[in-house]
Amino acid sequence: MIDGDKLVERLENMSPAIIAHAKAKSERIYIEQYRKSKIALLMGESQEKTAVAREQYAYAHPEYQELLKGLKEAVKEEEKCKWTLEQLKIEFEMWRTVQANERYQKDIV
Repeated sequence: MIDGDKLVERLENMSPAIIAHAKAKSERIYIEQYRKSKIALLMGESQEKTAVAREQYAYAHPEYQELLKGLKEAVKEEEKCKWTLEQLKIEFEMWRTVQANERYQKDIV
């Protein structure tokens, strides 16, 4: 169980965790949106005649594959930050429950 001093320390860590989560989420959203532009740019540089062939070129292009790897890492970082915040929230709620139970026990004695 977490004591009061440790809880304060954990809550102080929430602000940087919130900022990290916001940064990770914005990065993920940016990459998802840029992905559409990248496909269009790669299709535009293709020498293929049909739209299907240009699209195939774009999706198979090494630059697009690298972008997908970046998206994978962005999602991983966002999820890590999200669950760090969730853990902090859960610890706080556990502490509150313990405090309420202790007050209740004192009142009935």
